[in-house]
Amino acid sequence: MALESSVTQDDVPLKAKSRSSIRRRLEEREQRLSPYAAKSSQSAGREIPEPPSDVRTEYQRDRDRIIHSKAFRRLKHKTQVFIAPLGDHYVTRLTHTLEVSQIARTIARALNLNEDLAEAIALGHDLGHTPFGHIGEDELDKILSDGFRHSSQSLNIVERVEREGRGLNLTWEVRQGILMHSKPRGDFLAALDNDITLEAQIVRISDAVAYINHDLADAFRAGILSDKDLPASVADTLGCRHSERIDTIVCDIIDHSYHVSGLADSTTGTNGAQPEPSLSIRMGDSVRTAFMELREFMFDTVYLPNDDSPEGETARRIVRFLYGYFGERHNEVPPEYAQRSRSPEEAVVDYVSGMTDLYAIRLAEKLSPGIAKTFSERLL
Repeated sequence: MALESSVTQDDVPLKAKSRSSIRRRLEEREQRLSPYAAKSSQSAGREIPEPPSDVRTEYQRDRDRIIHSKAFRRLKHKTQVFIAPLGDHYVTRLTHTLEVSQIARTIARALNLNEDLAEAIALGHDLGHTPFGHIGEDELDKILSDGFRHSSQSLNIVERVEREGRGLNLTWEVRQGILMHSKPRGDFLAALDNDITLEAQIVRISDAVAYINHDLADAFRAGILSDKDLPASVADTLGCRHSERIDTIVCDIIDHSYHVSGLADSTTGTNGAQPEPSLSIRMGDSVRTAFMELREFMFDTVYLPNDDSPEGETARRIVRFLYGYFGERHNEVPPEYAQRSRSPEEAVVDYVSGMTDLYAIRLAEKLSPGIAKTFSERLL
């Protein structure tokens, strides 16, 4: 006896109902964002045009491409501040990136801006970081005649190194945000950043909010600082606990930047205009002063002293050695870097800067036994 078919209209494959309606629905949802938000349907596009996705917006595609990249995976073994620590709970470049993404998404969502764009920029902002954190970056910057900036190298990674040299072909807005995320020492909010998207501004400030607070927690963990060492004005304004400080700063940014949401009376009726000079991501004066004081405190007590530590000097020596070694032996650079780079010198930079801490330590020790003694005695 034949069984009666139980197939209903709901069982018809979605493809037959046109999956592209999903992307259009997501793009329509973006139209309800602030008139100052960057909309994926209005993106300046990719260097190489591609057919749109059926189920994702352009910025969502960029986010996914970054997460699946090799450079993103390597972040888990790259230093944030403390080089190759033995403890399991120290921040790495990957956990830093995830914290930046979380903070940026929270702010973007609260301000009615494009959360997907902020997330994509945040996830890609540190892809070009060297081994050994800012110490490695500073050493390469001293060696190279044209200098080295991890933000520029992050852009190189997504434009020409990933996917066997084809690059990730990201949208212009994500690439711009990655390139412009770095900040000078001092009050980086003194100059308004209204030449970049508001989402890129959010990532720029979220980066600092994340690293100042988690690096402070790591300094406590390492016994370098205690909570009693914090300037009294910082503790009084921002709070004494890690979560309290982040919450204070994030809420202050939201409060003083709410004018960009398109929900405040002063911004209604703009009909999708580009941000005016006054429309930027801000902090209030008291929180901004305390935050910048905490940032300077971290430079003076953690970041700069770390450069002069035995581990810091060994890290510099390893970077100098590896660059010099492969600079004289271009033929020993892995072929994939030679194929992806525009010159033999650039291939060396791409190779050395892309190394993880442990890979750089092991390779340097293999090529020059004893050079990584500071690390090898406890790691290798």
